[in-house]
Amino acid sequence: MFKGIFSNFRGNFLGGITAGIVALPLALAFGVQSGLGPSAGLYGAIFIGFFASLFGGTNTQISGPTAPMTAVSMVIIAGIIAANDGDVEKALPYILLVFLLSGLFQIGLGLMGVGRYIKYIPYPVVSGFMTAIGVIILITQISPLLGYTVEEDNELVEQYKPQAEEVLLDKILLDEADEGILVLEDFRETIRRAELITEEEIQKEALSLAKNNSSGVIGTLKVFPRALKNFKWLEFILALATIIIIFGFKYITKKIPSTLVALFVVTGAAYFLKLDYMPIKEIPSGFPIPQLEMFSSFSVAAITPYVFTALTLSFLGAIDSLLTSVVADNMTKTKHKPNQELIGQGIGNGVAAVFGGLPGAGATIRTVVNISSGGTTKLSGMIAALLLLVILLALGPVASQIPAAVLAGILITVGIGVMDYKGLRAIPYMPRTEILIMLSVLLLSVFWDLIYAVGIGLVQASLVFMKKIGDLTVKKSKVVTLNVADELELPWKDEVDFPTKYHDKVYIKRLKGPLFFGSTADIQELANDVPPSATHVIIRMGEVPYMDQSGLYAMEEILLNLNQKDIHPMMDGVQDQPYAMMSSIDIVPDLVPEECLFEDFKEAIIYIRGHVEADR
Repeated sequence: MFKGIFSNFRGNFLGGITAGIVALPLALAFGVQSGLGPSAGLYGAIFIGFFASLFGGTNTQISGPTAPMTAVSMVIIAGIIAANDGDVEKALPYILLVFLLSGLFQIGLGLMGVGRYIKYIPYPVVSGFMTAIGVIILITQISPLLGYTVEEDNELVEQYKPQAEEVLLDKILLDEADEGILVLEDFRETIRRAELITEEEIQKEALSLAKNNSSGVIGTLKVFPRALKNFKWLEFILALATIIIIFGFKYITKKIPSTLVALFVVTGAAYFLKLDYMPIKEIPSGFPIPQLEMFSSFSVAAITPYVFTALTLSFLGAIDSLLTSVVADNMTKTKHKPNQELIGQGIGNGVAAVFGGLPGAGATIRTVVNISSGGTTKLSGMIAALLLLVILLALGPVASQIPAAVLAGILITVGIGVMDYKGLRAIPYMPRTEILIMLSVLLLSVFWDLIYAVGIGLVQASLVFMKKIGDLTVKKSKVVTLNVADELELPWKDEVDFPTKYHDKVYIKRLKGPLFFGSTADIQELANDVPPSATHVIIRMGEVPYMDQSGLYAMEEILLNLNQKDIHPMMDGVQDQPYAMMSSIDIVPDLVPEECLFEDFKEAIIYIRGHVEADR
């Protein structure tokens, strides 16, 4: 696993340093977007970056928080916080436990060998999802772009005070129920506790409710009029300057990351000009502390609702990482180990969760920068992570002076860059079914739920695929007489010399492709095409490589139908898997005797000559 890790030290050192510098502003920005603060993004970049590189299966991969993982994490975080009365501290153990579970699931996926199957996810699903990520990032950064924060909108918070009082009263009733106090018999106790609620508590709860209802795409759109009303020119100019530098500096040189240039230039100008800007949350100094409360307060009942969420997050991280691995392979002319990569990503995400970091995956831009700067082994990713750790330990207080608007500007450029423009441009030329899948995933992700949107997209794509394969199987499956001169369908090569004296007595049922649930309904109809004058039917199975349970029972029904009509079925070229399936429920020998199974069509002809009465 670690063979040659220290070779090409100079190239790996330069690649790691460059990738780490590029990762810094993105890690801070993703942390802010998630709702857990910039430190969570930085912790995630450090621990995922180091351990995913050390244990992963892609030598040049640089890992850390990414746009897709952060967008999904943001939804998860908001949901768990809302379920815990808006209290971030109370919700944090459950949030980190979900992240830890997703890492463990990734390890499990790698051990089970799922990595090699990720490539089969349909492009319309991936395209719709990636575009949705970009749209979500752009919409959710509208408020920071305009300089709007719920904390400063006292009028909005005031609107939530009645609801806050209801929430606090519900808490009292729940506490009393836990204590065994019957409210109707001792309502004085309820009144006494309600009178102890302070205005500060009501204000805090109202602010929490206002934040929850203003987060995400729908929440941002709801407060957009208020954001315009409370527009701040300074924050807007800082964000706009950041965006201009990021896009514009690339035309000057690509050797220096434009994101880093924008971060230093705009932050430096705002700080030294003593502008009254809004900084990001303070980044704690010192080495990250393990968040062990997730283990001490663990309960199966509390985490059960989030198991599916963690599993989905792990699949997303797997897809995100392995797509980047393919990019790395193309650049380095190497071959990554997909299952080993999932194990490495799982270990990285698990360790990051223990230290309070965001989950992440292989990051395409950072990986490309690493390779372009000379990185060739796992050491480059580990150096990138160690650089971020040094910055955290030495410059944490300095980084806390970064304007929130600068990170909003960085995220806007990420949102613009992550969208799948190739897929969007192809819409006029794509089949309507694929357009429907892509747009369904896009719209459901943006306005409903990212996780369910991908699931629905996969189901849609699977149904479309099965319909197409079923139609193709039926189209290629024919019932023809051996007197092919009367047929539009040309005979197969081994059927050409069959004697015409068996005209109308022997028919062929040609099956092509897998016999599965997508084709069974129409395949069964083909049995009705055999006329009553037939005495024998040869079912040609040489091009049926696979039969599922639905196909098995469809075949049984076809054979029963033929037997009821006193038509004797025969089969040639039956492959191993279909034979095993038919033997399992005694289709062979009950409906098709062993002597009516032939290796090829020539054997079937010999049988027919001896058992079928010729036409006069």
